[in-house]
Amino acid sequence: MSEVLKVKDLCKTYIINKRQNNVLRNVNFSVSQGEMLGVMGPSGSGKSTLLYSVSGMDSFTAGEVEFQGRSIAKMSKRELAALRLDGMGFIFQQMYMLKNLSILDNVILPACQSRKRRESRKEVVSRGEALMRKLGIIEIGDNDINEVSGGQLQRACICRSMMNHPDIIFADEPTGALNRASSEEVMEELAKLNGEGTTIMLVTHDVKVAAKCTRILYMDDGNIAGEKVMGKYTTQKELRERERAVSGWLMELGW
Repeated sequence: MSEVLKVKDLCKTYIINKRQNNVLRNVNFSVSQGEMLGVMGPSGSGKSTLLYSVSGMDSFTAGEVEFQGRSIAKMSKRELAALRLDGMGFIFQQMYMLKNLSILDNVILPACQSRKRRESRKEVVSRGEALMRKLGIIEIGDNDINEVSGGQLQRACICRSMMNHPDIIFADEPTGALNRASSEEVMEELAKLNGEGTTIMLVTHDVKVAAKCTRILYMDDGNIAGEKVMGKYTTQKELRERERAVSGWLMELGW
């Protein structure tokens, strides 16, 4: 299975009041095509910093990050921006949608900005509507962002992240701002996408979310302190067993 992302000896250092703060310390891992990789760890362990660093949203101090075989450190700002737009999808805890656009217009915005694709607006709108229909939110396409529920809005964010057929989706606490019911709905959609072959790397503190991943990394003090290979699941009984297994594993690591 091919590697979408390869990270070698990644370090991230901040200087605060003339003191060096090592947020990431020689981190090594890879993400294979079709994986759903979860990243867990206590607050301040470097989870989100890792996600932003490997996706090119933030710089890193040392090490190497290869995306589809290309070093992101050697890319210009323009090349990185194009990579994030066309090769990556992003989902955040805060949903960052434009208030002056409808839900549908927010969803299709990445495709309208892409220089890689040559589509008419009709074709772009058709694809956006197809994604919204697939995730069960086609009826809110004309709504403003303040007229829908948090769960609906996050599913719209998933649609937006898929508009340019990314090689990988990066998700930072995608269910963190949602209630339990909406969280389960959103994770079910992400699990479906992963089942269809979409590669996902997500940061989470939620055991139920992590149990749906095919592999979990545990971050502690800026490095990977543990790894758990989960594989796929097919039944709800298996999922409940995975949740118990993840909880036990986290306790062993001092969660």
